[in-house]
Amino acid sequence: MVAKRIIPCLDVLNGKTVKGLNFINLREIGDPVEMGRLYAENGADELVYLDIDASYQGRGAFLSLVRKIAAGVKIPFTVGGGISSVEDASALLDNGADKVSINSSALENPRLIDDLALKYGSQFVVVAIDALESTGVWRVLTKGGRYKTNRELFGWAKEVADRGAGEILFTSVGNDGTHKGYACDPTARLGGMINIPIIASGGAGEMSHFAKVFNDGEADAALAASVFHNGSITIGNLKRYLKDKGINVRVD
Repeated sequence: MVAKRIIPCLDVLNGKTVKGLNFINLREIGDPVEMGRLYAENGADELVYLDIDASYQGRGAFLSLVRKIAAGVKIPFTVGGGISSVEDASALLDNGADKVSINSSALENPRLIDDLALKYGSQFVVVAIDALESTGVWRVLTKGGRYKTNRELFGWAKEVADRGAGEILFTSVGNDGTHKGYACDPTARLGGMINIPIIASGGAGEMSHFAKVFNDGEADAALAASVFHNGSITIGNLKRYLKDKGINVRVD
């Protein structure tokens, strides 16, 4: 059985790690390279770095930071933000990223998923999907959760998988930053309908939330930010807790 993964997420704005609520009211909380190094030392399985303003502002991906991360962090890391072409992805991978994550650009040009998977293989391609539930419909959002699209979560997820994505990073925008738990029902539905790993994101507040999204949500990995950043949960303690609950996690 493949071990469940714990993935700290570092949202990056202007070279600094930031955190907010529902993608707004952002504040600086630390250096992304040093924070990544500490998470790796404490047992994180992977890291995700998201340049959260890049797609909105139309900036290119932050190559200099990626090089520093690759030099200082010894676990796999994914980079997203501002990736709108195969050339953008190539630059990131050539500078040390292990995977790339695309979101707004995939919605604007779905063929980009096919092109990246064809050139690099599905294992290098993560498609992030931000969605918000309203009156029973999960609507996909774009540009860092700022705008609604006409895409529906489950239909878009199936297309993403069919086009060759290796993983889906699903963020429930309504749960993000609330510390009230992950959106387990849609996470489980996603996992049941497609055959690629689902990374759950948005809402972690206590260790039981991770156990619930692995059990009830059937997630392959759980991503979180503030509970790790503020020290309320340490990765070592979390993994021991999950192990005691019978969940298969890697414990060094």
